[in-house]
Amino acid sequence: MTPPARLSAAIEVFTEIETRRRPAADALKDWGLSHRFAGSGDRAAIAGFVYDALRRKSSSAWLMGKDSPRATLIGMLRRERALDTEAIAALCNGIRYAPAPLTDEETAALANESRAGAPAYVEGDYPQWLDAHLQRVFGDECAAEGAALASRAPLDLRVNTLAAARDEALAKLAHLNAEPARWSPIGIRIRLAAEAKSPAIHAEPLFLKGQIEIQDEGSQLAARLANAKPGEQVVDLCAGAGGKTLALAAAMENRGQIYATDLDKRRLAPIHARLARADVRNVQVRTPLGKGGDVVADLAGRADLVIIDAPCTGTGAWRRNPDPKWRIRPGALAERIKEQEAVLERAAALVKPGGRITYITCSVLTEENNDRVKAFLARHAELSVEKPADSIKVLGERAYLFARAVLISDEGLLMTPRRTDTDGFFVSVLRRQLSSSAR
Repeated sequence: MTPPARLSAAIEVFTEIETRRRPAADALKDWGLSHRFAGSGDRAAIAGFVYDALRRKSSSAWLMGKDSPRATLIGMLRRERALDTEAIAALCNGIRYAPAPLTDEETAALANESRAGAPAYVEGDYPQWLDAHLQRVFGDECAAEGAALASRAPLDLRVNTLAAARDEALAKLAHLNAEPARWSPIGIRIRLAAEAKSPAIHAEPLFLKGQIEIQDEGSQLAARLANAKPGEQVVDLCAGAGGKTLALAAAMENRGQIYATDLDKRRLAPIHARLARADVRNVQVRTPLGKGGDVVADLAGRADLVIIDAPCTGTGAWRRNPDPKWRIRPGALAERIKEQEAVLERAAALVKPGGRITYITCSVLTEENNDRVKAFLARHAELSVEKPADSIKVLGERAYLFARAVLISDEGLLMTPRRTDTDGFFVSVLRRQLSSSAR
């Protein structure tokens, strides 16, 4: 397919997403099934157009003066791809399968390129109803933080230190222009151009041997800030597919015990193969048995560390997955808060005196982060927040600059793409007081 034909296909898919409110992945899959002549490169390019349009949906529509799929895709070419009017006109040339030529109105909009007077939710490319929520967190920096959350994410990898060293992995990934991550001492970053096809990491020998895992640097740091130590008893309450479980096991050098569970057993399905590939031997997966009770209830008061990778709105992961940003509704936030309250209460019963709870979300919303910690502490006087500056010390020589980059509050710390060039993650470390008899 020619580039103009790919753009035309992307407009078609975007129309399907908008008119039928379908997930982007589903619409792209169906388009591929009904257009089998399109190769993998074509499908990747079309998906790139679609996801970039979702990233810059509001600002692209504002630029063009209308919010039709065609206008949004054309505006995206200027906003995200930084193409000039001549280059955009070459894609919209009306020849064969190309989009129709630019109208005088579209050409004028591209020439003007003005977003003067645009509200923060347009400049930041996020839903209008979330404006008040994001203003609570970022104030006047709301638009800038939102725009960073709308940017394209790099591909981040975590080196499995049970099987390899980072320098070794970097050398073997030189063909992908891999570079050390900024903050994580075991992280690797691969930067991707706008039209680049994601590399087949799953086919790399390093991946097949369990020496690397795909994991955003922010997620790596969240696991590292939990400071799991060899020999500890750790409970991972929201283990899901096991990303942080694997990171914790490596930090513990396969010593001690991690109990990995999740309320939804379907999320746990991939964890077994991942543990085997990474040569992790200190994890016990406890799969929920319907309504048969809490599968970690026998660990009450025994855990040195309880990890909560809490269910959340996912606002911190918008740059990696921009589609849900436009489909999320206020009711979803209320539901996530209920789930967060429930999992925090489970953790409180598990942590032993002197032990700690690490509460993590991939959200930037105060309602899911600071507010939940405050409410939890109000119910549990035996717990207190570990000063974020103390938690950050685990990063060693990177701690000072990291502390200057993150947004620190009394309840924890917040990473964002704008501040740390990671996904948005909130981390709070809570410690249970030793009983008076144990002091």
